Amino acid sequence: MDERSNRWLLPPLLALLFLLIVYQYVSPACPGAACPRRPSASAARRGGGPAEQEEEEEAAALPRLAAKFPFARGELCRRVRFDMRGRDVIVFLHIQKTGGTTFGRHLVRNIHLEQPCYCRAGQKKCACHRPGGDKDTWLFSRFSTGWSCGLHADWTELTSCVPAAMERRGCAGNRTLR
Repeated sequence: MDERSNRWLLPPLLALLFLLIVYQYVSPACPGAACPRRPSASAARRGGGPAEQEEEEEAAALPRLAAKFPFARGELCRRVRFDMRGRDVIVFLHIQKTGGTTFGRHLVRNIHLEQPCYCRAGQKKCACHRPGGDKDTWLFSRFSTGWSCGLHADWTELTSCVPAAMERRGCAGNRTLR
């Protein structure tokens, strides 16, 4: 084959390939009578119409989720009082890929408080002191104390590390963990 015949074959082949791809996306999944819809056994017994049949098929397609952690309503709806002026400390557990960085940043920058966190331009850490205090902090997080307990510390690491880290920071009165 010479070069002239190759140029002549290329456009029809590309057009055919394009049509095959388009047909694949546009065509119905089950063309014509190839896969007829049969009524479910319960719909056939009831004599249900097509609308009832579709609803039943959709309900059957959804997985049934069992409660993995059945918490009591009282536990989910409890109110916890946080005393910012007292000894309470919020310990922020950062879980990767859950929006934790954005939420942690909002905790130090965008909450309207009596004494907001002090953030210097260009610095990642902010000073979140209690109202009326200049050393004691109410927030233990990446953006207030840094990674004091290690990068992405889990619950177990935080519960054993936070009291010692708070004492190192000069906040010896903060012994309340929730």
